[in-house]
Amino acid sequence: MTALLHRLVFCLVLALPLSAKADPIQNVISDQIAAFLADDFDRAYAHASPSIKRLFQTPERFGQMVREGYPMVYRPEAVTMLEQQEIGPHTIQRVMLRDAAGRLHFLAYAMVEGPEGWQINGVQILRGPDAGV
Repeated sequence: MTALLHRLVFCLVLALPLSAKADPIQNVISDQIAAFLADDFDRAYAHASPSIKRLFQTPERFGQMVREGYPMVYRPEAVTMLEQQEIGPHTIQRVMLRDAAGRLHFLAYAMVEGPEGWQINGVQILRGPDAGV
């Protein structure tokens, strides 16, 4: 089972375009998704901004929220990084996820840069491929 999970994470990383591998924002999102795939809630929680950490208090509560509210993030079959744009104090990274049933989901990750680097300050589920941020 562990070997299968490692192969899945490896395939997800290989599926990213080469430019995405060098992008620090996309790296943070990819690493958080890989952490969820490994049920490593401490590592996933480490990518959350201070305001998200204050809201959920513990990695376990954060992981529960993601499992229940964002199952496509918790267990994606495929991840595609889309465009980024600046909106106020955030950089918004759009991401397309395919879930186990083959459904596509579009999300907007609000990213903030702090002393520890880029952190995820929230995720919004968008309506479809042409949905604006």
